[in-house]
Amino acid sequence: MSVLDLARPEIRMLEPYSSARMEASGGQIMLNANESAWEPVGEASAGCNRYPEPQPQPLLQALAELYGVQREQLFVGRGSDEAIDLLVRAFCRAGEDAVVIQPPTFGMYAVCARIQNAAVIEAPLAQDFSLDIPALLGAITPAVKLVFLCTPNNPSGKSISRAAIEQVAQALAGKAMLVVDEAYIEFSDQPSAIELIGRHEHLVVLRTLSKAWALAGARIGSLIASPEVIALIRRIMPPYPLPLPCVAAAQAALSSAGQAAARSHIDTVREQRGLMYRSLAELPGVREVLPSDANFLAVRFDDAGGVYRRLLEAGIVVRDVRKYPNLRDALRITIGTPEENARVLGSIS
Repeated sequence: MSVLDLARPEIRMLEPYSSARMEASGGQIMLNANESAWEPVGEASAGCNRYPEPQPQPLLQALAELYGVQREQLFVGRGSDEAIDLLVRAFCRAGEDAVVIQPPTFGMYAVCARIQNAAVIEAPLAQDFSLDIPALLGAITPAVKLVFLCTPNNPSGKSISRAAIEQVAQALAGKAMLVVDEAYIEFSDQPSAIELIGRHEHLVVLRTLSKAWALAGARIGSLIASPEVIALIRRIMPPYPLPLPCVAAAQAALSSAGQAAARSHIDTVREQRGLMYRSLAELPGVREVLPSDANFLAVRFDDAGGVYRRLLEAGIVVRDVRKYPNLRDALRITIGTPEENARVLGSIS
């Protein structure tokens, strides 16, 4: 069985759109895309009169080196959100197929599924936010095409071990695609699931430059999978998903200087996460600080709503996660600079 047998047959047969940039073969005078011949005003807009490369090779190469994969295993799009949306559209038939999620988890898995009119099956995490593998596998039906795992989990911060991921991957072989979202993996000691892709062709890993690489505003996310899955996703991608200034920002972030800065900031976040974990746990009104492998802490309060309002009055915005199951008394607090973290502690105490 080919992994592509899990995809929608009409997507496998689809004739992909061929953009003008794809068809340009090294020309010098570009008159094939109805672009303006004049560059816009402003140094930051240089070159923006031309459509960008759909999948720019220098960026693909830099990301391939960062993640230890081949360029043919990479699709780069507008954050992980676009990758999630494309996966759902490629594998789920409207009104027939389903996805499985483990709440509490990142909300876009369900949103993208419901936009596609795919069913959303929930296999909740255990009480301690660990993956309940028997419950997850028990939720699999013939309609399920995608299973989403978020590690470290958003919003709890708990990681899934690579051994557990491989156990799930083995159980899903020939049944469904396993999508592992590693948006916060840089802040964790857990190894990436990327190394498992060679053994499990139905495994997909999502990575992003939004968090550890400080490019949330540039919207650069990667889908890493077998070359066959990547080729399928590229059939349905928008003609020009990556704006030229965003590509430039990503390439700067992935330079030697950019990588050194990111590593330094990751070290600071990890140090501050430990400090905030200990300091928050000592404050009155704090019930529990959940252990976290991410760049945030989920904190239970006696009066989470009151703390949220108090922080907002102090000009500090945190995430109210009380709508999530098993987090009805919690706020999610991102780890900021040492000065910002000190203000949080001062405003809560």
